[in-house]
Amino acid sequence: MRIKADFDLCESNAVCVGMAPDVFELDDNDYLVILSEDVPDERVEEMRQVVASCPRSALSIE
Repeated sequence: MRIKADFDLCESNAVCVGMAPDVFELDDNDYLVILSEDVPDERVEEMRQVVASCPRSALSIE
């Protein structure tokens, strides 16, 4: 599984960064960066919660 972001929807609210700072970060211009798109099996449920918490519904898991 992979985590994806729709950067047209993303407002860089950083909710995902707060929930999973080892997976997401904001760059120097406050744009979202996905550090690791691959989701290990043991973190699928955690990433589903992160996706559900995105205020703009910009994240998805494929």
